[in-house]
Amino acid sequence: MSWQAYVDSNLLGTGKIAKAAIFGLDGSLWATSSNLSVQAPEISALSKGFTDPSGLRASGIYIAGVKYFTLRADDKAIYGKQGQNGLCAAKTKQAIIVGIYESPVQAGDANKVVEGLADYLIGVNY
Repeated sequence: MSWQAYVDSNLLGTGKIAKAAIFGLDGSLWATSSNLSVQAPEISALSKGFTDPSGLRASGIYIAGVKYFTLRADDKAIYGKQGQNGLCAAKTKQAIIVGIYESPVQAGDANKVVEGLADYLIGVNY
């Protein structure tokens, strides 16, 4: 399966994720939804947040120019909230999966989708 198919089917196709992208740990873009444009400094800061979350906790998470209030940041997942919308980012062995959800989708439903894909990819050594 192509990386774009993971974005289209496993993330957007669930109806729980409105925008999504998959990046390599080096910040390279593997696949994205057409409605999401993440800048290099944004993915760099997000990637760094998995090992040192202090910057995200102090300044928030910026994705596609939108600031999200940091709710959780650890070595496995990062959650952010912006009004009724939010984001979940999950890290695998080789990738970072970013999913943005919009109201009325609940955070837990979106997080389950993103982290479920991350768990699958970890299981197949990605």
